[in-house]
Amino acid sequence: MRIGILGTGHVGRTLADAWSAAGHEVVLGSRTPDAAGTPAGRVWVASTREAVAAADVVVNATPGTASLGLLSSVGAAALAGKVLLDVAVGFTEDGDLSHLGESLGEELQRAFPATPVVKTLCTVDRMVMVDPGSLEGPGTLFLSGEDPAAKATVRGLLRDLGWADDALLDLGGIGTARAQEHVSLLFIGIAESTGTHLFGLRVVMPAERAATTHR
Repeated sequence: MRIGILGTGHVGRTLADAWSAAGHEVVLGSRTPDAAGTPAGRVWVASTREAVAAADVVVNATPGTASLGLLSSVGAAALAGKVLLDVAVGFTEDGDLSHLGESLGEELQRAFPATPVVKTLCTVDRMVMVDPGSLEGPGTLFLSGEDPAAKATVRGLLRDLGWADDALLDLGGIGTARAQEHVSLLFIGIAESTGTHLFGLRVVMPAERAATTHR
């Protein structure tokens, strides 16, 4: 699959390396590709427009407060029909969430109605994103979005990162992306308490239901 990742920071590059290793064709999109440096392996850097044009799936790994502006500069027509996997969370300069009453995922879906948005991966650290097996036990990863086919595509990409099917919990429509983004505040609290960002969250069901589900 051809994946265009917008954002050349730590998250974007970590995902790019992992998906490239899994056999996908990956392009990192940068507003300043000449200054972005050269990633390892088969990943290459291009402009944001070139990265989107070459992709089947576009990954938003930009700062959440800049995401709408950057994607708008690419244009709705260029994004139409492509799956937009949204990883980003926005923070203000004071460290508060920039999207309170509405999530970034919802904002992007409203701005680009012809582009199915799937929110995921924003509740774990970048290293856990690509190596869930590094955790002591299985964690839960969440998906939010309106389009079942887009979610199926994203599920396949998550499996390529090492996430098992039973670790992926579909929360429902894009409105539930608000819940995922708000986990960032809990994430920061846990990280400060434990002294590490390398952990996962797990949804644990009642024993009776778990027994029935796994029969």
